[in-house]
Amino acid sequence: MTAAWTKDELSRIEQADELRIAPLRGDGTSRDETTIWVVRDGDDLYVRAYRGREGAWYRDATDRHQGRISSGGVTKDVTLAEAGDAALAERLDAAYRSKYGHYSATYVDPMVADGARNATLKLVPR
Repeated sequence: MTAAWTKDELSRIEQADELRIAPLRGDGTSRDETTIWVVRDGDDLYVRAYRGREGAWYRDATDRHQGRISSGGVTKDVTLAEAGDAALAERLDAAYRSKYGHYSATYVDPMVADGARNATLKLVPR
């Protein structure tokens, strides 16, 4: 049985502007937290690396695929699953534009560009 987010957790994280993520490194130690944006698609939560696959936190996240997140008063250990579906990517682009559109295009445009799209992770609670 796969763990799932509660409706309260989804709502609280979705409404929060930012999420703090601390991936586990390959040696099992926790990386320092990085503040990033998070969006919701149905009952799932997703993050993208602003700098794409070359971003330091993303490299650590995909080394072990585990970490801890904190957002909206919710702190949770998560599995970081890679997400690469084209239809999902388009929905997430729209979610990023909708949620963060009040920020400058300097910040939003890179989050919906190919680099970040290719560095999308699904947050699965553990």
